Amino acid sequence: MNNTKKISKAQRWLPIVYIIVICVLLNVLGSRLNVLLGLPLYLDNIGTILAALLGGYIPCITVGFLSNLLKGFFDVYSIYYCVITVLIAGVAVAFAHNMRRLRIRYILAAIFTFAFLGGVVGGVLTWLIYGMSFGSGFCADLAAAIDQSVPMGYFVSNLLAAFLVDLADKAITVIVALTIYKLLPKKLIENLRSREWYYIAMFPKKSDRQMKGVSLRVKMTLLVTFSTFLVASSAIGICVVQYHNSTIERFTKQAQRASRVIAAHVDGSRIEEYLAKGKEAEGYRDTEELMQSVSDASPDIKYIYAYRIEEDGTHVIFDLDTESVAANKPGEVIPYDTTIEKYADLLLRGEDMPMDITYNQYGWLLTVYTAVRDDAGKTLCYVGVDMSMDTLHSDEAAFLAKIISLFIGVLVLIRTYAVWRAECRIVAPIKAMADAAQNFSYDTPSAREESLKMLDQLSIHTGDELEYLYDAYCRTTADTVRYIDEIQQKTEQISRLQNGLILVLADMVESRDQCTGDHVRKTAAYCEIILRQMKKEGIYADKLTDSFISEVVNSAPLHDVGKIKVSDTILNKPGKLTDEEFRAMQQHTTAGGEIINKAIVTVGEETDYLNESKNLALYHHEKWNGKGYPFGLSGENIPLSARVMAVADVFDALVSRRSYKEPFSVEKALDIIRDGSGNHFDPQIVKAFLDAEDEIRRVQKLNLEL
Repeated sequence: MNNTKKISKAQRWLPIVYIIVICVLLNVLGSRLNVLLGLPLYLDNIGTILAALLGGYIPCITVGFLSNLLKGFFDVYSIYYCVITVLIAGVAVAFAHNMRRLRIRYILAAIFTFAFLGGVVGGVLTWLIYGMSFGSGFCADLAAAIDQSVPMGYFVSNLLAAFLVDLADKAITVIVALTIYKLLPKKLIENLRSREWYYIAMFPKKSDRQMKGVSLRVKMTLLVTFSTFLVASSAIGICVVQYHNSTIERFTKQAQRASRVIAAHVDGSRIEEYLAKGKEAEGYRDTEELMQSVSDASPDIKYIYAYRIEEDGTHVIFDLDTESVAANKPGEVIPYDTTIEKYADLLLRGEDMPMDITYNQYGWLLTVYTAVRDDAGKTLCYVGVDMSMDTLHSDEAAFLAKIISLFIGVLVLIRTYAVWRAECRIVAPIKAMADAAQNFSYDTPSAREESLKMLDQLSIHTGDELEYLYDAYCRTTADTVRYIDEIQQKTEQISRLQNGLILVLADMVESRDQCTGDHVRKTAAYCEIILRQMKKEGIYADKLTDSFISEVVNSAPLHDVGKIKVSDTILNKPGKLTDEEFRAMQQHTTAGGEIINKAIVTVGEETDYLNESKNLALYHHEKWNGKGYPFGLSGENIPLSARVMAVADVFDALVSRRSYKEPFSVEKALDIIRDGSGNHFDPQIVKAFLDAEDEIRRVQKLNLEL
């Protein structure tokens, strides 16, 4: 993609324009040729597939969208299928790499995918656009033949027929497109493939780098998509609501006109006669014929009737038979229906009733009542017209399908171009800086110098805030590198000083206890062995970081710091301690916690190191079963570092000489530790301890020699 020869904007854009124009013409000409020959195919995606083979997503999706716009001049419904063409374009580019190499299985997979999108998805779209119907033609005849041979229903048989026809169409389309591609000069193809727009992918490729969230490219794409979606959804919602309201208004006006025409012809002075004699009354049949003719004039009118509303019920004056419901007889009194019951007070007073929409056993109906009044204005009865709203569902579905199809096509087109520009001008420079930062090595002075050179070689020149960010980043990184050596040296000095002070303090405490020997150093060594083994086996993996292990090992010598407050008499007593003396000895845990708490107050913050020191001092005599001291904690309520120290502390006490006992053998000490698993000690820590037996023995033997 990096061309040494600088090209002008015209040279950069002309190839993509040529591809789009030529491939759009191929699609339109293929479609018109299919119509002229009377073939039951489409042949309107040859240019789309060719654009995918030649130019990638940018020209391919543009070709698919523009082709449907142009075909809309010949067939207005073609424009609503732009979403199908755009989807086919996206799939074509996904398969293009393998199709160019004539890999048969991928070509067949592409053909079947195209057929599914064009036949099945396009078939569903056709069914919605044409009001829950697939129309007529070759596909409809084929569907009827399929359904007759293997009964599967109207919907499924039509989708299968559409899929089969589209399968043949897409097979021919792919063969023609591949033939044209193979006939083109290789130099032309290589020139097109060297363009920057050729490499833009519709969907982000998985990065080797692990990100905490989504990539910048995806975020920008989502922002564009969401913004377009929000605007389009609002527009679609407004259009659907307006369409729904206008349909309701149209039905209401139609029902009002029909009811008023009939009400004007009902002779109010003969209402009582109509109720008593029915069809035998003079003028009854004339009015009934008028009602029938009004009903026949509009397929949306479902019921027409005339009622008189009384306290005892609805008195039927006129009612027409329908295919599904038999008419009530004149003079018959029937219960209030849902509409009359809702507006009973108005109707009983003879007032006008507003339009009402109900959904009941008779269907989804829009009802309008017009009053028949005498010369004095008294209401004698009501003429009711029920409009069937059932077709509104299919009409709204067709309207919605058309709008959404257009919206998705436009959205995909906008999204593709937005991704392209974002990739070239924003994402690529930022990614280059991110990769440089990710690969920046701080290990050694030479590695840092090499990383600085790599950063400088990026040479980002966008002429905007990104270039300013790059320059600032380079300066800051160079300054940071200069300070790293000094910081590392000072850190090492402080660490050595800290560890030295800890050991000095531990030695001061230990020197008062003539029985413990080099206890603090040995327990620290055992702790490190146990922790390393636990990490190796994945025990408490979420807690055992290198930093945690380092803090525990470094602070381990302070676990008995509280003994500084225990009297020498108790510490060095050769025999068994009395109960009172033992209670005094137990207080070294809380005393140690108090000492380290004072250190925390002095420092002004609770660092990880001091926190682990406090945990070790306070809790290393707690037991897994809750029978330890000073607080009787149990299980994982005991800090992990203290549970590890409990094993190390007991083991070292067992294998060491004391004034009141001889050292136990390592074998016996290991058996005691093993027996204490689940009672005194954490079972998982015991397992790690026993698994590291060789290393434990090595440290124990080394201390004996010393």
